[in-house]
Amino acid sequence: MLWLWILLAVLGAGALCVAYGVLVERVWFRLNRHRLDILPPGSPPLSVLHLSDLHMLGRQRRKARFLRSLPAADVTVVTGDLLGEPAAVDPVVAALHGVRGALASYFVLGSNDYFAPRPLNYLRYFGGLSGNGKRERVPGRAGDLAAALQADGWTHLRNRRTELAANGSRIEVLGLDDPHIHRQDSRAIPRRHPSAFGLAVVHSPDPAPELAAFGYDLVLSGHTHGGQVRLPLVGALVTNCSLPRRMARGLTRLGRAVLHVSSGAGTSKYAPFRFLCRPEACLLELRPAPI
Repeated sequence: MLWLWILLAVLGAGALCVAYGVLVERVWFRLNRHRLDILPPGSPPLSVLHLSDLHMLGRQRRKARFLRSLPAADVTVVTGDLLGEPAAVDPVVAALHGVRGALASYFVLGSNDYFAPRPLNYLRYFGGLSGNGKRERVPGRAGDLAAALQADGWTHLRNRRTELAANGSRIEVLGLDDPHIHRQDSRAIPRRHPSAFGLAVVHSPDPAPELAAFGYDLVLSGHTHGGQVRLPLVGALVTNCSLPRRMARGLTRLGRAVLHVSSGAGTSKYAPFRFLCRPEACLLELRPAPI
């Protein structure tokens, strides 16, 4: 009978972990802050609020309150998967209204903005067989979302470059459409002003090494959810990208460039749990590099 008690204990512990992931950690939002000394010498400080993977549903008041509580920033960047369902266009635009940057507000889209979410086969997903984005899907409301955000003052960086004058400093900004579903256009990547600070924005972090090689100083991305489910000593069980698991969240040096991968603030409505990977927003305080 000992084996039965052991089995019951294991099943009970598993049930408690699932309950914690669904009821507690999934909505245990946090704000992370990082200081990065990467601006050109003599540049004034610049604050960047990085949001990603909101997966907003029609009624998520706690998430909306968290977004409203975030500090003001010079630049706000949202790296895709804003929608958790097509019906959430208006709620997500309203939730993001108050976090727009004082100087600029940028966004790119992700696969969950272009396509409606579908139920997950958990065994297939955690077995590394989640697919490559080529399966037939139901179109979402990406066009409506982009139009509404742009009407509210956001800039859609869809395979395009732009420039930002920030307190006298020049910043070259690049945004790529979602590489995870093969919508990026690499012709937009080469820099026009290599002497300026380079900021690259993309949903999936897969192109980060290429962006660093082209001279971008800071690369912001999401998509991985930080793994969403992490285990001690193991880390992320699934990252859904080609980069090493250790790069699935947080800050990573790529030569002189810095990659920041957000763990995101949401989950798919078909996988509403997190474990050892709290939902987050991140405030990056950029400072001049030491001479």
